[in-house]
Amino acid sequence: MAIERSDVAKVARLARIGLSEEQLKLFSGQLEDIITFIDKLKEVDVSSVTPMSHVLEINNVLRPDVVASSLDKNAVLANAPHNAQGHFVVPKVIE
Repeated sequence: MAIERSDVAKVARLARIGLSEEQLKLFSGQLEDIITFIDKLKEVDVSSVTPMSHVLEINNVLRPDVVASSLDKNAVLANAPHNAQGHFVVPKVIE
């Protein structure tokens, strides 16, 4: 499938990306190579391959959800450098 320069220019315009003529030519060639590779992958027989979501066998390690008592509020606030009215006081971070 041929990727035309005009197709790349249209996608660049939609993405609000300014591309030079040289970049349009380069990217159209690269996209055409990618599409050609995808077409080659479509020819591969994968009927005997088991679908998977990850290349490695991964299992979640879960622990039981057990209700436990929380920490004492005053003990936690005792470790804070600054606190006021039962809350941590932190420096204002706004840019």
